[in-house]
Amino acid sequence: MTLLQVIVLALIQGVTELFPISSLGHAVIIPDILNWNLEQQADWFLPFLVVMHLGTAVALLIYFWRDWWTFFLAVVFLKGERAREERRLFWRVVAATIPAVIVGALLEKLFKEWFFTHAAVACLLLIVNGVILFAAERMRRPEQKSLDALTWLDALVIGVWQCLALFPGISRSGVTMVGGFRAGLDHQDAARFSFLTATPIILGATVLEAPKLLKHGAGAAHAGFDPHNMLHMAVFAGIIAGVAAFISLWAIMRWFKTHEFKAFDPFAYYCIGAGALFFVVDLLT
Repeated sequence: MTLLQVIVLALIQGVTELFPISSLGHAVIIPDILNWNLEQQADWFLPFLVVMHLGTAVALLIYFWRDWWTFFLAVVFLKGERAREERRLFWRVVAATIPAVIVGALLEKLFKEWFFTHAAVACLLLIVNGVILFAAERMRRPEQKSLDALTWLDALVIGVWQCLALFPGISRSGVTMVGGFRAGLDHQDAARFSFLTATPIILGATVLEAPKLLKHGAGAAHAGFDPHNMLHMAVFAGIIAGVAAFISLWAIMRWFKTHEFKAFDPFAYYCIGAGALFFVVDLLT
């Protein structure tokens, strides 16, 4: 893997993880279209992606540090009505992560072995992702609720939506935002809840996969880097991805704050158009 490839993959990860356009789908499609021989089924590739995700998780923690600090105080120290509301939201976040953790643990190997070798399928699923975003805007519930009013069932349903992101091309942030939107949240609150649920999942995946990176790092040759130390490359990519993710996070939260009407539509159009274009290019190359 060259330095240019590392930088491009890191930028793709940082931008597409938080925009509802599927980072995993782009990580499968772009290298295939550019004819990069990255051995995406190799043992080191998924841990490498996960360490890049760690950069995204750090960006999320920095951006939402007040939320997580408030959760900590409410769970450990504070009492009263406001603390009770914060604890309630925290446990809803926990509940929303459970379905994805269970399904991911059971099916990760299957998805890794099959979907990482089928870029055309990822292209089609990117189109499906766009259709989901487009349809969500047109099936908006007439009544709205705040995050404080989110129920246990709402949180679990959002967690089930999140399981769809195991398919490369289906955006984790996108489907969880849609789940929150369908539960009655506005775009901004749906995005906030989506990003709060993303943080523990990404951190947990990093804890599980990072040791594999150390184990398998010596198994591939990487131009410009020590072939026996994949960790250096992953950390470099993680820093780039983290910076890109923070900028993307600021941009998308500002977008949802100022655009409540059909705010998913630009991302839907991109996914449908890019998925179709990538699919045609993949067939021709």
